[in-house]
Amino acid sequence: MKIIKDPVHGYVEADELALRLLDSGEVQRLRHITQLGFANLVYPGANHTRFEHSLGTMHLAGIMCSKLGLDAGETRVVTTAALLHDIGHGPFSHVTEPVMKEFAGRSHHQIEGIVGEGAIAGILEDEGLDPAEVSAIVSGDHRLASIIHGSLDVDRMDYLMRDAHYTGVPYGTVDAHRLIRCSVLAGSGIALHEGGINAAESLLIARTLMRPAVYFHHVSRIATSMFVHALREEVLNVPGADAQELVRMDDAACMERLKHSAHPITRDLACRVYTRDLYKRALYVGGDRVNAAALQQDLGPARERDLAIAIAETAGIPEEEVLVDIPPLPTDLSMEVQVRNSHTMVDIEEVSPLINTLNDTRRQQWRLGVYTTRGNRQAVEQAANEVLRVKRATKQDKLVVT
Repeated sequence: MKIIKDPVHGYVEADELALRLLDSGEVQRLRHITQLGFANLVYPGANHTRFEHSLGTMHLAGIMCSKLGLDAGETRVVTTAALLHDIGHGPFSHVTEPVMKEFAGRSHHQIEGIVGEGAIAGILEDEGLDPAEVSAIVSGDHRLASIIHGSLDVDRMDYLMRDAHYTGVPYGTVDAHRLIRCSVLAGSGIALHEGGINAAESLLIARTLMRPAVYFHHVSRIATSMFVHALREEVLNVPGADAQELVRMDDAACMERLKHSAHPITRDLACRVYTRDLYKRALYVGGDRVNAAALQQDLGPARERDLAIAIAETAGIPEEEVLVDIPPLPTDLSMEVQVRNSHTMVDIEEVSPLINTLNDTRRQQWRLGVYTTRGNRQAVEQAANEVLRVKRATKQDKLVVT
């Protein structure tokens, strides 16, 4: 057993199995994958990595397993899955997820190809663990998966606290231990005892406030859009460029590859992100001004690119100088709650009127962005309004101060 000092949880215990996995190349790579992508362009302290987050998730998963009364074998497989749950991430974490899905045909949750062969597979088999079962927990296809893959899972508990710590924003207050003490194992997965509703509301409020302040901050979204376009241009236009190879790189290797690309568009965009010479917002509107539901159809980088080209043609500027960013619509916050002194399960909305307000707030936070170079903002705004059929902004009546 080894004790590791963690800035969020204090001390984290790692047993022999965890230590063997921590020393593997696949897990050590996570030291070089930033947790929040390009959020450090907004919050200079946000340079923490998937490595420390994985340790924290493993730690909380162990506490959760103990609270739920899982046996030693179940606890081992869940904590192992928690430690390995992010090894499928590409460079800059969620930044490169769209490219991974488009060209590599998988998401970061699909880790069976990583744990099913090589050093990780050897370690798991030596320790009597089935790589397929570990993969199933990470992908959400296991009866215990909701411990790390649910509405109030230990993954979210750790990253909210950790992200708030490193960004310095005051929104990530989560009473993880209260939530864990109030968790129960139901037929559909992890549910919450009624006594934990206030702690659950606090976590869901933190998630809601962190979205615009950190996870969907417009500067981070612009840098992400630029980097995704650079990576797609590399894959599509540079002979021999292998998407599978690119998404298995770490942050520095991928950035250097794109900065020195043979393709000028890739090279320019990567260098601009590296030096924080970013595009600007030409249009940034909510779902009240565009048909957000229609824009979600066939959503992905290719669709965004088609719209960007149409806007650039309408504006009469080079197509590489326009980027369109259409985030997915936020899903509703929901989970089951076990009513006190009863085995009845109800949706949390039935016992917490706050949840409906939070879901409305999350929908109102959604923004479509169109980005371009500083000198083209006005032309691109006019073109984007036309191509995307953006509704005119309505003026709100101003209060008269007497």
